[in-house]
Amino acid sequence: MKTEADYYELFEAYQRGELPEPTRTELASRLAADPVLARRYADFDALTGALHTYGQRRLVRGKLTALQTEIDAEAAREETLETGVPTMPSLHISPVERRLREFWGGHRATIAVAASVAVLAVFATLLGIEWWRAVQKPNSYGYTVLRREMDRIKRNQRAINRTLNQIDGVKTPEELNPGKFGGTGFALTTDGYLITSYHVIQGADSLLIESRDRQRYRAEPVFSDVAHDLAILRINDKDFKGFGRLPYSFKRGSADLGERVYTLGYPREDVVFGEGSLSARSGFEGDTAFYQISIPVNPGNSGGPLLDDRGNLIGVISGRQMDVQSAAFATKSSYLMRLVDSLSAAAPGALANVPRTSQLTGSTRAQQVRKLQDFVFVVKVYE
Repeated sequence: MKTEADYYELFEAYQRGELPEPTRTELASRLAADPVLARRYADFDALTGALHTYGQRRLVRGKLTALQTEIDAEAAREETLETGVPTMPSLHISPVERRLREFWGGHRATIAVAASVAVLAVFATLLGIEWWRAVQKPNSYGYTVLRREMDRIKRNQRAINRTLNQIDGVKTPEELNPGKFGGTGFALTTDGYLITSYHVIQGADSLLIESRDRQRYRAEPVFSDVAHDLAILRINDKDFKGFGRLPYSFKRGSADLGERVYTLGYPREDVVFGEGSLSARSGFEGDTAFYQISIPVNPGNSGGPLLDDRGNLIGVISGRQMDVQSAAFATKSSYLMRLVDSLSAAAPGALANVPRTSQLTGSTRAQQVRKLQDFVFVVKVYE
């Protein structure tokens, strides 16, 4: 997962022309297509520009000071040669500087307080901007993401179980820590890369991937796209042997309005199937990086796959509109493939096994779901 420092290092290399040509071309394309990344680059450019200007001013001032010192020294040497009496160095203060010093002497305390207030105001403004940006991504007014609270669900279940056990006189062992939040993820390659929504793993200290047969693996985030709510994970567990051949393919183009689509996800402990249609080619408030779909989704569905009738993966479930139960949104697969291409450029060979053909074409919906469900997982987040 890239930090602010990583982005600044990337942008600095980009400005200096130090990036390899494929990486430079890819970054230029992303800057043109991704407004959030473009804004981050503009902030970097403004900051570095200001620092460069300040540095240039300091450099010019230093050169002028050195030149003035040389002139004064030369004048002193000439006067010494003429009079034979060494001239003591003198400090020349302009009338403007003299008035400034007098003003500073009379108002030092007031100016110090004003400067402190100004510094606090600047930091408050910066913190306010960052807070505003944080609350805007990925939650906007009228839009809710679909990460579910695992511990609250488990607490409720344990309370019910304790009540039933007290009635029956049965004691059960305490369950393992279920995690803080949960969502859905699905396989991207045969060798342990997965896709989920960025907001599912946001703030995670550690991640656990769980299959429908309760196989559990440790995972880590390796790449993310906050603007489009996507994250690539990698299983880093020595017991992991691979997913096997993935039955679906990833669509790089756009899906058609009105197409029948479906998803699998984990809004509860068992995998849940949802079916509907692609109802708009844009998402919440006209965001063209997302589709709107008519599938009822719930907390826990985030990060789940969205597929068409032919078994092509066309999107990743992200959120829903708060006031319209059936209006859900999914990140388009074309943006997912851009993220895959970016990671492949940054780490050649990392995603060499992304499937390009679908085994689901021509199968019934029940047959498709039967093949698909082994490649869809619960993503459990620990904080």
